[in-house]
Amino acid sequence: MSAVGIGFIGVGVISDTYLENLTSFPDVEVLILGDLDTERASAQADKWGVPGAGTPEDVLAHPGVDLVVNLTVPAVHVTVSAAAVAAGKHVWTEKPLGLDRESSAALLQAAAAAGVRIGSAPDTVLGPGFQTAKRAIADGLIGRPLFAQTSFQTQGPDRWHPNPAFLFAHGAGPLLDMGPYYFSALVSLFGPVDRVAAIGTKAREQRQIHTGPHAGSVFPVEVPSTISVLTAFEAGQQAQSLLSFDSALERHGILEIHGTEGSLVLPDPNRFAGRIAYVKPLGVLADGGKIEQPWHEVEQQGMVVGRGLGVLDMVRAIAADRPHVASGELGLHVLDIMLSAQTSAAEGRFVTVDSTVAPIPTLPADFDPHARTL
Repeated sequence: MSAVGIGFIGVGVISDTYLENLTSFPDVEVLILGDLDTERASAQADKWGVPGAGTPEDVLAHPGVDLVVNLTVPAVHVTVSAAAVAAGKHVWTEKPLGLDRESSAALLQAAAAAGVRIGSAPDTVLGPGFQTAKRAIADGLIGRPLFAQTSFQTQGPDRWHPNPAFLFAHGAGPLLDMGPYYFSALVSLFGPVDRVAAIGTKAREQRQIHTGPHAGSVFPVEVPSTISVLTAFEAGQQAQSLLSFDSALERHGILEIHGTEGSLVLPDPNRFAGRIAYVKPLGVLADGGKIEQPWHEVEQQGMVVGRGLGVLDMVRAIAADRPHVASGELGLHVLDIMLSAQTSAAEGRFVTVDSTVAPIPTLPADFDPHARTL
């Protein structure tokens, strides 16, 4: 085999980080960029040395494109991915896979029938930070995992985003915007979720834009801007997750796994690398004993790159006929978790998560993005 041909549909801001990496991996070759704004597609192609640019239809018709990177807005993720599948292309889509279970599941069924694969962001679960921690847990560093705690707390994107209304609209909010990072990490560690319970609230019914040309304008808050989610996993573990756009205290990237023989702090699930450290149980405390728990650092293994790792793992997995890590099935299960949490928050009850997913593969410690393997 030779390098796999890649085409992009959608070349907004996030395309830069994808292009920076995918134009540097020897196993893939970016051939064409497509966008409704063809001038923007041409500008990005010139910037990153991509030979072709045009419309989304040009990408789908390109004979050398084997895999389409779908970086469109969430509302059309399924539509664009389905068009790529119909054209016989594999697909990597930005998060979320879709906005409803039915069309997202139909997309996976269509891909299976066509003999192509779907991959879904986030691919931070392939980063050396998360993968090192996952291997350490599997090796028994903290004993048997029991429960997890995650937290993402900010004042909200309206404080810095020039057009933040879509982040507070149906299909977004902190749950669907940031939840994919946290729930993808938890499912990658613990396996599928069995049921969820959630409580949501809004700090305000309207928010104000603070920066850019629309500063001072107000917009409605359509979904909970703070939500707490309790997840129960099929294997018996549980997790508590807080996702908020209402917190005066900026604290995010918290992912802690607690086991029978220790507790492990993992990197921010929205990052590819970070601190990994653990503490061991205190043991028996005698009268007057001091509560001191020294932290033990875990050395990160692997090369740090960034977005695009999921695409690279897909093409290598296709060549090796093995499962890829950030699969469409994982994306669908995470979407089901989040939509079930929405229902729970609205109806005040536990909600069963009907979907499931096979065990998520772990990358080898020597995974080298810049090696030529095809």
